[in-house]
Amino acid sequence: MTNTPILILGGQGKTGRRVAEQLTSQQVPVRLASRSSEQRFDWYDDSTWSAAVAGVDTAYLAPPVGPTGLAQAGTFVKQAAAEGLRRVVLLSGRGVGAPGREFAVYQGSLDLENAVKVSGVDWTIVRPSWFAQNFSEDFLHEAVLAGQIRLPAGDGAEPWIDVNDVAEVMAAALLDTRHVGQGYSLSGPRTLTLTQVAAELSHAIGRPIGYVALEPEQFVAELVGYGAPQEDAESLRDLFAVIRNHRSEYTSDGVQQVLGRAPRDFSDWARTAARTGAWSA
Repeated sequence: MTNTPILILGGQGKTGRRVAEQLTSQQVPVRLASRSSEQRFDWYDDSTWSAAVAGVDTAYLAPPVGPTGLAQAGTFVKQAAAEGLRRVVLLSGRGVGAPGREFAVYQGSLDLENAVKVSGVDWTIVRPSWFAQNFSEDFLHEAVLAGQIRLPAGDGAEPWIDVNDVAEVMAAALLDTRHVGQGYSLSGPRTLTLTQVAAELSHAIGRPIGYVALEPEQFVAELVGYGAPQEDAESLRDLFAVIRNHRSEYTSDGVQQVLGRAPRDFSDWARTAARTGAWSA
């Protein structure tokens, strides 16, 4: 077992901390790097980049949301490769670069994927669907607690995935060279509309949760009103437009490909999250 740590960029995030847990459970050393970790790393401050990369040859990248952050991540990859990074596993988005599913909203992610591919590093790209944990951690957690999910997704459906499945795929990709040069699309086993999601959450939590279908610009205004940057709010609006336009109503078999098992169902995840206190007062 190598003593060289694997760098986890976004180590405090939904995927990063779970990838770190997966690796640590297998006695693989990790280096967590984020704005709040001991090893400080900021996508928007390139003076923090070299120290984070020093002495590592493999990294997990969970890039920021929005065109500016994605462009910064591409610049980072180029610099890190020049400074000795040799292996990257990248978190991207389902539908990025897929033939017949070219959406302008994905252009920044596609540019980042291409930057990784031409950087000279060995790469694996993992493209999951929307996370089930968005409803239990940060982004939509407060909305569920308030009993009302307000999103611009219309009546479109999405195959929401358990982030633990994503993290397990990421860990496998980081540790097994058979995944070099591969791209995997991941999803849950079935699609659900936001109305169905609200019903699943209501059943799991034991109290009514509703869904309000916002107009896209109303969604942006509400996010900005809560303090979100305009660019990030608009990027989320555009990502939800894929669901709203019924372009995400299909499943992907990446979990089965990498792990040899089916992904976890949303209802199973919701029951477990409720039982472990995700929405306790």
